[in-house]
Parts: sequence; C-alpha cells; structure tokens
Amino acid sequence: EMNAKYSRKMEALREEMDLRRKTEIHELEERKNNQISELLGKHEGAFGDIKNYYNDITAKNMSLISLLKEQVEDMKKKELVLEKEKADVLLQNKELTEPLQQAQEQVAELQKKLARYDKDKEILMNSKARLKVTQKELKDLQWEHEVLEQRFSKVQAERDELYQKFTKAINEVQQKTGFKNLLLERKLQGLLSLLEQKEVELNEVVTISKLDPSALSLVSHKLEDVLNSKNNTIQDLQLQLARVCKAHNDMLQTFKAKLTAFGIPLDNLGFQPLSFPLPGQ
Repeated sequence: EMNAKYSRKMEALREEMDLRRKTEIHELEERKNNQISELLGKHEGAFGDIKNYYNDITAKNMSLISLLKEQVEDMKKKELVLEKEKADVLLQNKELTEPLQQAQEQVAELQKKLARYDKDKEILMNSKARLKVTQKELKDLQWEHEVLEQRFSKVQAERDELYQKFTKAINEVQQKTGFKNLLLERKLQGLLSLLEQKEVELNEVVTISKLDPSALSLVSHKLEDVLNSKNNTIQDLQLQLARVCKAHNDMLQTFKAKLTAFGIPLDNLGFQPLSFPLPGQ
C-alpha cells in the first residue's frame, strides 16, 4: 500500500513536474520567439539603414567617379595642350639659346666695363682734385700775368716819357734808357725762367695726376692759350726793347754824324756813348 501510495504520488509529481516543464518550455520558446522577432526587426532596420547608407555612398561614389572621369578627360585635353605648348616652348627656347648666350656675353662685358668705370671714376675724382690744384696755380699765373701787364704798361709809359725826353738830353736819356733796358732784360730773363719753371711744374703735375685725355686736352688748351698770351707779351716786350735799342743806336749814329759834320771830335764829349746790342745778338 505504501508502495502503491508512493507510486501514485510519484506519478502525480512526475505529471506535475512534466506539466511545469512543458509550461516553462512553452514560456521560454515564446520569449525566445519574441526575442528572435525583436532581433529580426532590429536587424532588418539596421540592414535597411546600412543598405541606405551604402546606397548613398555608392551613389556619391558613382557621381564622384563620373566627375573624376570628366576631370580626367579635361586633364587629358589640358595635357595635350600643355604638350603642344611644351613643344612650342622648347622650340622657342632653342631659338632663344643663341641670343641668350650673346646676352650673357654682353652682360659679362658690361660687368667688366662697370668695373673699369668704377676705377676710372676713382681716377677721375683724383684727377679733379689735382685739376683744382692746377687751376689754382693757373689763377696764380694769370694774376702774375696781370701784374706783369700792369708793370709792362708802366714801363711803356716810362719808355714813352723817356723817348720824348731823349731828344732834349741825350746823356740823361742814355743813362735812363740803359738802366731801363737792363731792367727790362732782367725782367724778361726772369719771366722766361719763371715760364720754364712753370712748364716743368705743369708737366710734373700732369705726369703725376694721369689726367683723363679729354680733361688733359681741355687743361692743355687753356694753358696753351695762357702761354701763347704770355709768349705774345714777351715777343711784344722784345720787339719794343729792340725798337728802343735801335732808336737809341740810331740816335747815337745821328749825333755822331752831326758831330763829324760840324768837325767836333767825339773825345770832346767828355764821355763814351753806350751802344746797346739788339735783343738776340
């Protein structure tokens, strides 16, 4: 009985447990199916989003590919144009190579000329400084020339005065004329010596300064003009001195002839008349 009782209990418990197991399994399957349905819905939504995303990317890539194809076509066209321009440029470069070489040679020559110009400019500045010194000396010479001209004018006035008085008093005229002639000769010799000295100094200045040919020519012309003026003055002085000496000698010859014509010996004069040699004799 106990065995049958517990067998019945065991059978009832087994049926209860079997029913509970079936119920739990059914609930578990329902939750599983719900989760599967939910996951399928989520997966379908995510797949749709991913599909749409990649469709957008694909569409964008296709449009980008089309755009790049167009750009590639444009680049090819530009490349053809650039190739043609390159060929033209190479041809022009080939044509310009010889002028470029000539221009480079000209640039080198101009650079050499520029270096020589800087050197000549420095030399010119030094020459200008020396030229100022020479011009100052030239002004001093001109001033001396003016002083000499004034003295010469004074000598001419004195000579004219002596010439007028010569016929009145031959002895006085002879002494004064002799003194003046001697003074004029000494002054003339002094002027000649001074002129030679100035020429030597000028030549030394020109040699040392190494003046530019154009500047040297200008200074030489100016100096030649001054020297020609002085030479003319000296020649005039020599000519006037010769005239005075000749007039004096002619006057002596006239007086001697007159004394001889009147039968008066020259010894009775009480002095020996001086006969001046002409300049250059």
